[in-house]
Amino acid sequence: MQIRKTLVLAATAAAVSFAPQAYAQTLTIGLGTEPTSIDPHYHNLGPNNQIAQHFFSRLLEQDEKQNLSPGLAESWKPINDLTWEFKLRKGVKFHDGSTFDADDVAFSFHRAGNHPNARSSFGLYTKGKTIKIIDPYTIHISTEKPYPLMAVDVSNIHVVSANEKDKWEGEYNNGKSAHGTGPYKLVKWVKGEVLEMVRYDGYHGAKPHWERVVIKPINSAPSRLAALLSGDVDFIDQVPTVDIARLKKNAKVELSQGVSNRIIYLHMDQYRDNPQYMKSHDGKPLTKNPMKDVRVRKAISMAISRDLIVDRVMEGVAIPAGQLLPEGFFGRSSKLMVQKYDPEGAKKLLAEAGYPNGFQATLHGPNNRYINDAKIVEAIAQMLTRIGIKTTPDTMPKSVFFKRGKNKGPAKPAEWNFQLVGWGSSTGEPSSPLRSLLGTYDKTKGWGSSNRGLHSNPVMDKILDEALATVDDTKRAALLAKATEIGVGEDQGIVPLHYQVNTWAGKKGLTFKARTDERTVAYDVVPN
Repeated sequence: MQIRKTLVLAATAAAVSFAPQAYAQTLTIGLGTEPTSIDPHYHNLGPNNQIAQHFFSRLLEQDEKQNLSPGLAESWKPINDLTWEFKLRKGVKFHDGSTFDADDVAFSFHRAGNHPNARSSFGLYTKGKTIKIIDPYTIHISTEKPYPLMAVDVSNIHVVSANEKDKWEGEYNNGKSAHGTGPYKLVKWVKGEVLEMVRYDGYHGAKPHWERVVIKPINSAPSRLAALLSGDVDFIDQVPTVDIARLKKNAKVELSQGVSNRIIYLHMDQYRDNPQYMKSHDGKPLTKNPMKDVRVRKAISMAISRDLIVDRVMEGVAIPAGQLLPEGFFGRSSKLMVQKYDPEGAKKLLAEAGYPNGFQATLHGPNNRYINDAKIVEAIAQMLTRIGIKTTPDTMPKSVFFKRGKNKGPAKPAEWNFQLVGWGSSTGEPSSPLRSLLGTYDKTKGWGSSNRGLHSNPVMDKILDEALATVDDTKRAALLAKATEIGVGEDQGIVPLHYQVNTWAGKKGLTFKARTDERTVAYDVVPN
């Protein structure tokens, strides 16, 4: 069943030359981000998932293009309209020597959807599913209605040992419970300094080339590049866009590039009145939230020159966005186009909404999570100020930003009224961002977990529900496109800005597979 198509730019080698013996089996990587925990169910976040897949396997794995392949499950198939069967791999051992079986799968699914301390739940992938153990190496997963994305969902759940009951992020972070079945074992993690891992020779899959991997978090892009050029690290991610043209001319450095599934966008508070970070031009609090008016949200979109951001801020290394995923992905709308820059039209919409002179707002964002994120916030603030929305940029480290900007539903909305964030589709099609970013918050369904603006449209929700129960690819694609046209187009529930194009770099000698999910995976770096 074809569930997606992906667009990937040409990838070239990114590599390093090693000393003959001392470093032959060690790879040192400089990463722009680090995980918040080693616990694979604690935080559904790119940096966490990136590291987790080194230590923990999944029933199905995703390759660099998000195509599915056997993992802990050797085969999978629907056996009726409501039930999928997964045949598990025999003879698999956890890092602690214990044997993997169906109990571990059932335990992991329950844990992933019910982690008591989760900062962003994996319930999106587990809610509404019932697991039945048929025998130690056969499980059935059932839903109340047909669900074509079952295989994709299970590929997002890392399997841990059922022996680790009542063990949470603390025990995983110190290594005591970080026993997976993945290709590497955790040696140590010192947050902010280093993460070390060694090859697990009992791994059930292809043996990784590197015996030892050392990961150093280097948040500063210039420092990360300097570490590569000086030989302190062998390989880096998130190459600064301003340096790409120069690096292409460096014979000792090769680049790997690929279009990602990540969209950079704006969330706007569509729920509360009395917005904390919005004021009238005379500094008085607003009793009415302008962002609740779709005309204001559309005016914001019209006031932003995406071409200027791509050309000037992103140095040409990005693609303007008009919806949730770039060209080539399954379920895109053929009707939604990139919003044209129209500041005069934006002013007219503001006037129609009752804000002819605009208002004051603060645009919050991280300064070390996405490519050039702080610069993007500053550029947008300038553009919005020109149409009368006097915007103050306020950026901060991602650890602070995401903690304060997290949404926990109507009872505890995100602190920020207006924020820049990003989202990478783990499913490779629109259902993931539609459910998480635009679906009405519903903890029981796992919807709206990252809906920081608390957008809600029952019509969109109904169409999305129908799409998630439609097996026919053509019909499901049309429904996903329609839901996107409502949530992004008609409602302007979010403001799409651009899709990231990711760049990795290293010295000659290695080949790296650029991934649409943006992850830097050590076993994808191999000598050529």
